[in-house]
Amino acid sequence: MAASAARPLALLASASASLGVRRRAWARLAVSSSSAGSALPSLRGRHSFAASAGGAVMGKPGPGPGAVDADAGMDAVQRRLMFEDECILVDEQDNVIGHESKYNCHLMDKIEAGNALHRAFSVFLFNSKYELLLQQRSATKVTFPLVWTNTCCSHPLYRESELIEENCAGVRNAAQRKLFDELGIVADELPVDQFIPLGRMLYKAPSDGKWGEHELDYLLFMVRDVKLNPNPEEVADVKYMNRDQLKELLRKADAGEDGVKLSPWFRLVVDNFLMGWWDHVEQGTLQGAADMKTIHKL
Repeated sequence: MAASAARPLALLASASASLGVRRRAWARLAVSSSSAGSALPSLRGRHSFAASAGGAVMGKPGPGPGAVDADAGMDAVQRRLMFEDECILVDEQDNVIGHESKYNCHLMDKIEAGNALHRAFSVFLFNSKYELLLQQRSATKVTFPLVWTNTCCSHPLYRESELIEENCAGVRNAAQRKLFDELGIVADELPVDQFIPLGRMLYKAPSDGKWGEHELDYLLFMVRDVKLNPNPEEVADVKYMNRDQLKELLRKADAGEDGVKLSPWFRLVVDNFLMGWWDHVEQGTLQGAADMKTIHKL
């Protein structure tokens, strides 16, 4: 868990300030996160269920006529990802049982019907000063826009490289991919074998009347100094925080000050695990804190 050579933390401020300038560059670089060329393994258990009437059929991206009208105001990039990305459906024991579009996985009616539990990951990236990197989600995000959360939160996709279960390799591969997509951190700075899976949690949370989350979330930690180049389509702001600064952010969120809001999954990790695990970050003993056998239902 050795950190790379420290880079000036001033990079963080410049990354945040230049989000708007980099928008065009990211637009040119953007590629579909669903563009997997390798064959997928056959499903274990039941196959995918069909979308609701007027929606997309699972495994076939693209909205039906009803969705076009209902989601006309959705940001074009987020819309593409919602229909092209295929999440991994699991049961409550984390067995793969199918796959479904990101769109359908985040509809509250699917969630309440018990048809949308999917695999996810949450990355907690610390620098060599043991400060935690947080991000504020962009205003265009479909679920939980403009909330503060941990470094990166997303989903492994239904593709061969992200379905590998041995040593959590698929989730680690997905985390490396998404940290580049969202924060511009190149793969060389994030070796997949240095992501340390500490645990799994299962939670459900509404975002608004239409959208929500129902995830079996892998919690990945890493200590690494990195260069940031945030993608404004995904990230509104970034900040490194020590424990006291995080506690102040929590206080503001609880008091409703300055419009501060936290993602529900981040708050669950903070309330149940984070401060104890932060001790292990500082002591270099993260591996000893790992418990990947238990699925915490929160």
